[in-house]
Amino acid sequence: MYEISLERTAERDLKRLPVIVFQRVIQHIKALTPNPRLPGCRKITGSEDSWRIRVGDYRIIYQIDDKARVVRIMRVRHRREAY
Repeated sequence: MYEISLERTAERDLKRLPVIVFQRVIQHIKALTPNPRLPGCRKITGSEDSWRIRVGDYRIIYQIDDKARVVRIMRVRHRREAY
């Protein structure tokens, strides 16, 4: 099991989301605890350890630390603002 860590920027992003989107995003974040490399997740090109997962028009951008077994949620942004 991996531990989830939210960066301050991700916390701010989550507070700005509509309630319905917030609930869907939280479900996807919780699903990362047993295996952070879920089907549908993609490694971000040009970065060593950043990954993304789609939730409708939003993207959860996170990093995986396998040694410490931590998933660090960096951002939760609309797709036009995510990259």
